[in-house]
Amino acid sequence: MLDPVLQAPDLKLAADSNQVLNYKRDADNYITQLFGEQLPAIRNGFFNARMSKGYIVQPHWHTNVTEMVFVISGELITSVFDPFTQKLMTYHLKAGQISVFPKGWFHWILAESEHAQFLTIFDAPTPDIVYGSDFLRAVPKEVIQQAYCINEEDYAKAVAPLKESIILGPPPGCAVAGTAATNAQMMPNAAMPEAMYTNNANNVNNASYASTANNAGYANNANNGSYANSANNANNGSYANNANNASTISTAKSMPSYTAQQPAAAFYPYPLYPRR
Repeated sequence: MLDPVLQAPDLKLAADSNQVLNYKRDADNYITQLFGEQLPAIRNGFFNARMSKGYIVQPHWHTNVTEMVFVISGELITSVFDPFTQKLMTYHLKAGQISVFPKGWFHWILAESEHAQFLTIFDAPTPDIVYGSDFLRAVPKEVIQQAYCINEEDYAKAVAPLKESIILGPPPGCAVAGTAATNAQMMPNAAMPEAMYTNNANNVNNASYASTANNAGYANNANNGSYANSANNANNGSYANNANNASTISTAKSMPSYTAQQPAAAFYPYPLYPRR
């Protein structure tokens, strides 16, 4: 059967993936997109993302697509939860390398170098996205207590800063212990310390994966679930509010040359699957 899109008199077979802004944190951390809405003939929509070291595409999953990450420049750490083995699969990627997130599998992407650029390519023109931050703030505290024996008020307090979708984390205002960002606003290009993923019982506001009493990351305790103890996340717009923003990004041109950083294995607690 012939595709009516391909028979249209106004058929377009080219587009600019730098043109439509999906989400912007700052001049060095933003996501543009090319989906079916911009190019009806496309069969594999994608995000074109730039991130600085220490920034993360928040944990999320897709209900309708498989995703492939392709690194253009810099280095990334990708992690995906395998529901069959109940294990986390983590990969350290460099330029030209890829990793895959099967449909419905929970995953996230961490920039390990400055000026990382990558594409996240989907096997459909437009992906559905369920953000972890939305899920965390939507689940009633009573359900959390009944399901996991986590104190209702502790959970409510932990997720209170998640007022909107946190697309690129940590949220503004999250000061990571051990960095120069001790003021209310995290410095845009501040490098994350190696100790970011270590156990630190005194680390109160750390947005890491450490096992710590008040950790805002993946700590195994009642206060887990938030990336920051700050409500200053007004700059984190949702995917829905930004997907149709047609402004042109003047900075979306060429990326600076890449300088190698410390290997991910030095600070990442999960087993790495290096790509050579």
